[in-house]
Amino acid sequence: MTRRRPFPLSLYRGLSHIAAPVVRLMVMRRVQRGKEDPKRLGERRGHAAFHRPSGLLVWLHAASVGEVASALPLIRRLRERGALVLLTTVTVTSARMVQPRLPDGAVHQFIPFDLPGAVNRFLDHWKPDLALFMEQELWPNLLEGCRQRTIPAVLVNARMSPRSFKRWKFAPQVARYLLGHFAVVLAQSDDDGERLAQLGATRTVNVGNIKYDVPVLDVDADHLARLAVGFAGRAVWTAASTHAGEDELVLDAHAIARQIVGRRLGLILAPRHPERGDDVARLCEARGLSVARRSAGAFPLASTDVFLLDTIGELGLAYRSAAVAFIGGSLVERIGGHNPIEAAKLERVVLHGPHVHNFADVFRTLDSTGGGIEVLDASALGAALVACLSAPSECAQRAALGRVAVENLGGAVDRVFRALEPFFLQTSLDAHA
Repeated sequence: MTRRRPFPLSLYRGLSHIAAPVVRLMVMRRVQRGKEDPKRLGERRGHAAFHRPSGLLVWLHAASVGEVASALPLIRRLRERGALVLLTTVTVTSARMVQPRLPDGAVHQFIPFDLPGAVNRFLDHWKPDLALFMEQELWPNLLEGCRQRTIPAVLVNARMSPRSFKRWKFAPQVARYLLGHFAVVLAQSDDDGERLAQLGATRTVNVGNIKYDVPVLDVDADHLARLAVGFAGRAVWTAASTHAGEDELVLDAHAIARQIVGRRLGLILAPRHPERGDDVARLCEARGLSVARRSAGAFPLASTDVFLLDTIGELGLAYRSAAVAFIGGSLVERIGGHNPIEAAKLERVVLHGPHVHNFADVFRTLDSTGGGIEVLDASALGAALVACLSAPSECAQRAALGRVAVENLGGAVDRVFRALEPFFLQTSLDAHA
């Protein structure tokens, strides 16, 4: 790519050369808030935690928990093909979640800050043969570092919501320049591909959403049994991946449903960010609800009203223990909803709010089959919950239709691999040149 760097990006790059002192202050604040791992700050500065092994190395960057969960089937396929995998993430939560799930031959490191020095240290050490960026990760210095080293970059499972598209339209040169770094953009849908092409992606291919290919969530059988004992003989529902301002709505809906279903209705509440556990527990207790916290090693008793799942990687437990699952980030604005596919694959009716632009196609598919139900507020959520729990046979039929619908939309990982095959071939030819 030879086009000139737009002025805003030239300014960004210039400032990033002198931004290290400011970044250090920001990092210290993030450490205090639990958003950085103080033992691994060297990785954020571009220092490697491992030696670079010999052989084909694919670097895959996935920002947070949702992207990491989607990337795991892709990582396993890369390993089956013989490629070594370096996975980078941003959030502490995603790092904790992924560590026990990575196959042999795949390692995790935190992404370096997008500062020239950190980027250079990172890329010069790892020397990836191929760089895969998940969804909408556009880091200017990292992308330029790849281009300077002729490392092919691919945007995988790429998405561009209408809202993001409108924002990028205010900086068309910046969007075109950044997207121009990608050899190919593998879009989640035709609509995403069209919007990305309009913004400047030179080659887009609709491969579908790899999140449809996520495996059924694992669960610890002993934990599942203990949870079943605590909630024995009671109706239970799950509210997953909730955010601040949304927990209150969930608890309002729970109170509405208890008036009809019965006061013994159980709730499994899993906040998106487990570090919010203390705040969520206080909200529950302020309403007179008895709480058992998973982070404290507790399981529900007969007297427990809310099982607070303030841990990482246990949504399989939550979904298997409830007939109905509300997917958070959808009743509050600016989040865009979270992944409902895991719940649908476990045959759970999916309740959700109107703000689901991150997964619009998925929710639309579920809603069209009856496996998903949109609610606008706490009152509607409570009413939908009552309707599902009062008609278990109909609820089960809805859930089964939703499962079939999402399973029929799988196969994106296969299509991603077909699109990546030319890069693997070129790397092999270069190695033998």
